Amino acid sequence: MDFLRPLTWAEALALKAERPEATPIQGGTDVMVEINLDKGRPAALLDLTPVRELREWSREGGEIRVGAGVTYSRLIAELGADLPGLAQASRTVGSPQIRNRGTVAGNLGAASPAGDSHPPLLACGAVVEAESVRGTRLIPIGEFYTGVKRNALAPDELIRAVRVPAATGPQYFSKIGTRNAMVIAVCSFAVALDPSARRVGTGIGSAAPTPRHAPRAEDFAAGELDWDGRGPLDSGVARRFGELVAASAAPIDDVRGRAAYRTHALAVMACRALGWAWDDVRAGDRRGSA
Repeated sequence: MDFLRPLTWAEALALKAERPEATPIQGGTDVMVEINLDKGRPAALLDLTPVRELREWSREGGEIRVGAGVTYSRLIAELGADLPGLAQASRTVGSPQIRNRGTVAGNLGAASPAGDSHPPLLACGAVVEAESVRGTRLIPIGEFYTGVKRNALAPDELIRAVRVPAATGPQYFSKIGTRNAMVIAVCSFAVALDPSARRVGTGIGSAAPTPRHAPRAEDFAAGELDWDGRGPLDSGVARRFGELVAASAAPIDDVRGRAAYRTHALAVMACRALGWAWDDVRAGDRRGSA
């Protein structure tokens, strides 16, 4: 196995163009596990750790551009107020050691349906910034996942950043696992409210071949919430929202849980998450709790 270690982004792109079969690593928290378990051995590893440009984030208008090298720990500490849903999800990733190495871009590259960052990225309407020697391409998050552990990147492309709209309302992430920490999600859910636009965003994880939205649930809640009067959330609306979220999933039975359990759990999580978010709207909290 060849080990490639570019020092600049330009060098990284050139190496990826020359060796499109090379697997990029940043923290290596997914790739190295696969190698250690002998589940796959790449022809080459492209280590992006030294590339300084990837470790930066910036605010561009109403959007936060998170570089591919920004770790979960930094995202929690530095961006929790602007990206509360993504920060909540980041807190559930592995152990402190994993959060100090792992990145959202790595989660995207692996494209596992169980990745914790996917639901909040979907709920917020994030965009993946992919780049190659041919130029830059912006991929809407809903188009990024193409199958189980497959994504829309071309063979010569690398993820440079992910662009996430800064929160304009409460956001929540909920996850069920077989224990409280260091666990792969049995299923997960994220919701993001934008009261000014009367928008509800959702994201479902670990309950379909790819992470996905629940569009019927989004439209239903957006039409039923009392955006003007900010009255209490009707229990029937919350329950129906949960049912529509669950209906958008396509879970399977596996070693972590049965499909029926995932369907039930998603309905409960979605109902509760909408309630938490709406309570924040009523209390005048713009961005929920990070």
